[in-house]
Amino acid sequence: MAKKEILKPFIRAWEGGFAIVKGDRGGATKWGVTLATFRAAFGQQKTVNDLKAMTEEQWDWIFKTMFWDKWKADHIDSQSVANLLVDWYWNSGKHGIRIPQRILGVKADGIVGQQTIAAVNSFHGEDRQELFVALWKARQAFYRSIDSSPSQRRFLKGHLNRLAAIRFKELEYNGKVETIKE
Repeated sequence: MAKKEILKPFIRAWEGGFAIVKGDRGGATKWGVTLATFRAAFGQQKTVNDLKAMTEEQWDWIFKTMFWDKWKADHIDSQSVANLLVDWYWNSGKHGIRIPQRILGVKADGIVGQQTIAAVNSFHGEDRQELFVALWKARQAFYRSIDSSPSQRRFLKGHLNRLAAIRFKELEYNGKVETIKE
């Protein structure tokens, strides 16, 4: 079964600290958490300054509860597949669930339930690498489609670099390659 502790440092490394990037649809972020996500977790009254002051404990709670658990990733047999799916959801919201559900041949409702997890764990006779490659290519195509709009085109290289750092049985961040046991 997949373990969140393996993916957490990857996401934190790729997300960096606090930022407000002009043209980024997410707006203000800290460690990849948008103000909207922070408010959903801790109250609509939260401000950009509250987001700036977000603690590691708050980030951990958001990561586990709002992303890892949404994908029910503790029940995914392949760490590599879990890494790819949860990071996609982290980076692209509902698309990171609905597009994989289409690939898996289950109802693309954006809700990960028993059918979705069963499809992940039994895809093509449990060939984890085949599923990983299919999902990876779909994510690449998704980025190319959204980043074709003029306002988003400048983010394509970063999206593709991040995706390239997620490989079957490997994660690359902070200048090193982490080998993943399946």
